[in-house]
Amino acid sequence: MSKILVDDQIIDRKNLIDIEDRGYQFGDGVYEVIGVYEGRPFMMDEHLERLQRSAKEVQLKLPYSMVELRNLLNQLVKANHLDEGIIYLQVTRGAASRWHEFPGEDVQPKTIAYTRAEERMTEVEDQGGHAVLTEDIRWLRCDIKTLNLLPNVLAKQEAKKNGAVEAILHRGETVTEASASNVFIVKNGELFTHPANNHILNGITRQKVLELCRKNNLPVHEQTFTVKDLLAADEVFVTATKSDIIPILEVDGKQIGSGKPGNITAKILQEFRSLIYELVNA
Repeated sequence: MSKILVDDQIIDRKNLIDIEDRGYQFGDGVYEVIGVYEGRPFMMDEHLERLQRSAKEVQLKLPYSMVELRNLLNQLVKANHLDEGIIYLQVTRGAASRWHEFPGEDVQPKTIAYTRAEERMTEVEDQGGHAVLTEDIRWLRCDIKTLNLLPNVLAKQEAKKNGAVEAILHRGETVTEASASNVFIVKNGELFTHPANNHILNGITRQKVLELCRKNNLPVHEQTFTVKDLLAADEVFVTATKSDIIPILEVDGKQIGSGKPGNITAKILQEFRSLIYELVNA
């Protein structure tokens, strides 16, 4: 990656973060991560719509329209000759003297985006991985995709320490989501995932999986389930941008179902890959 987007200009990468940028000092900003497959951004409109919603929820006025952002990000992908990877897009409230309250209207939000080459996780998608459980210690507006990710970072580190692909979060006995993904369970042929309320981020891949389930007549319920339900499930999988759909075979050392990727998970993964194939061959 050699080119980055700063406001509306694509320039060479260099140190451009002001020491009083509110994203740097307060985490006062919002972001999105968009998957790129064979040079084509995937579900960009959905990601930008969520960015717009997140900005509205934190009273941050985006400096560019969705059309302008889409065009700028497409230019960035081309400038970096990105084939497989991600676009990272961030908008902060800008740089101002360090006071907790919002700065005046003369302070302009700062937009930054970059790309990163990243291969598809086909091996772990096909073979599955393990997860650990950890208490969900995040704030109560997880539906907003803000820069405040330290609890997620701590959870992900716990997964890494234990050789796991994810940390599944729970508030008390209720499973919410994972450190960087949404969680689905399958029981007796039916799927369950936490409803899209303030306790989870409504993942773009999550939304597409729900759509695919309904299209393929797979019963799916947006309702809460417990840690006990998770451990007793026939199948468990997590969904996220670019990592797509990963079967979870074991949680905290407890085998899930047969200990192999389940048929329903495999069916959804196949359908999702078909969507990507349609994108890159459009």
